[in-house]
Amino acid sequence: MPAIPLSYTDIAADITSRIKGGEYGPGAKLPSYSQLADLYSVSFSTAARAVALLRDRGVVIGAPGRGVFVREAGHP
Repeated sequence: MPAIPLSYTDIAADITSRIKGGEYGPGAKLPSYSQLADLYSVSFSTAARAVALLRDRGVVIGAPGRGVFVREAGHP
């Protein structure tokens, strides 16, 4: 039986735990949506929804044309 794909909330939780664990430090660039989709074996849109959730929660910030970065402490 194939594994059940992760939901976007599961992926957001995993990325959050990686940030808290220091894998992605403040100011670090996250992998691209395509790279995240490959990493978690999900669609591009699922990866994008996970990052959007992190953005909504204030965990990451998007820089158009540059990528998505871990929000640095003390930044609104």
